Amino acid sequence: MDFSIPQELETYLADLDAFIAAQIKPLEEQDDNIRFFDHRREYARTDFEAGGLPRREWEELLVEATRRADAAGHWRFSAPEKYGGKDGTNLWMAVIRDHFAQLGLGLHNDLQNEHSIVGNFPFVAMFETFGTEEQKQEFILGGFERTRRVAFGLTESHHGSDATHMETVAVRETRDGVDGWLINGEKMWITGMHVASHCATFVRTSGEAGDARGITCLLVPNPTEGLKIEEWMWTFNMPTDHPRLSLTDIWVPDSARLGEEGRGLALAQSFVHQNRIRQAAGSLGAATFCVEESVKYARERKPFGEELARNQGIQFPLVELATQCEMLRLLIYKTAWEMDRLPHKQIEQQLSDKVSMCNYWANRLVCQAADQAMQVHGGIGYSRHKPFEHIYRHHRRYRITEGAEEIQMRKVAAYLFGYLGPRKGSFV
Repeated sequence: MDFSIPQELETYLADLDAFIAAQIKPLEEQDDNIRFFDHRREYARTDFEAGGLPRREWEELLVEATRRADAAGHWRFSAPEKYGGKDGTNLWMAVIRDHFAQLGLGLHNDLQNEHSIVGNFPFVAMFETFGTEEQKQEFILGGFERTRRVAFGLTESHHGSDATHMETVAVRETRDGVDGWLINGEKMWITGMHVASHCATFVRTSGEAGDARGITCLLVPNPTEGLKIEEWMWTFNMPTDHPRLSLTDIWVPDSARLGEEGRGLALAQSFVHQNRIRQAAGSLGAATFCVEESVKYARERKPFGEELARNQGIQFPLVELATQCEMLRLLIYKTAWEMDRLPHKQIEQQLSDKVSMCNYWANRLVCQAADQAMQVHGGIGYSRHKPFEHIYRHHRRYRITEGAEEIQMRKVAAYLFGYLGPRKGSFV
């Protein structure tokens, strides 16, 4: 049993650090781009007069950073080689995400919007596993060429984390001899619709409310007649790109269906597992950053003539957080390693509980670490001149999105007690 990071991964991390120093940091610092990361960050990023959407200059800067990373061979790292990637594994992606977040806020990796110079592309695995050959060519290659961008249309305002009681429906309808689907309903928190070319819209096509079967994924073009952004939902951390939208009498051909009819939830789980493990790694890295910055400050700060770090009231909370970071790092890396040893479709049946453990605990831990960092730093920690409020406000969302922590704990419980997973039937 070997717990060391492979030497080739250590070398790649060094290559990434060198690329950041040579290409990304200078871009971050030129033309006052640092305004997107210093105390002005929320205002600089947000067009408050345009519904709270991201400012054009902010998104253009992110695109330029990823263009440079793509030219250097880093951006598509996690994608299959045939799409210009390097077949990056879940383990390597977890280590990279952890490493990047430990570097603090910056253009190299901004977790607020999933931007990174090493991109996270759960849609690639989703299309590669469930898509037709035509869909793979259009949406995977089109995604990298920036002609296609797909939003994930699962959540509904009345049901939140419960996708099985979906009210958005689609019925079969043939037009001009072409089989298709007529869609009606509403969706909520559908991130990225202001730039999406399509919305992967999950709809009920058969069965009853509460059934896991009978949900289908349809790729709805954006814009299209009948698709309306009702409002942009302002959030704890701005800018926002999360709308409530309605779909009224939208027709799409059956060729717009992604995956099997009625098996859409399996497809959705395919998306979230990759996202959750990498998100967990990012939260872990950010938590580690908060702990390390607090340690440095406590050694430098000398109230009453003595280092703040001499006080056990400062030491012990940071000790507990550091301990949890170390334990969680082992679980995340082990789970990512196990994901790499399974076919993509089997992760849900074999490892979904471990992925949920990593995700809900990492998202809770980073909020605790950011809060403690504010406390250690005192007034300056509460200010926007330090990054802790930004880290807290951003990562707080992940305790709710893509499955609230209670939903993920319920998943863990189902595996633990044998209602789902490898232990199913063991207690009968």
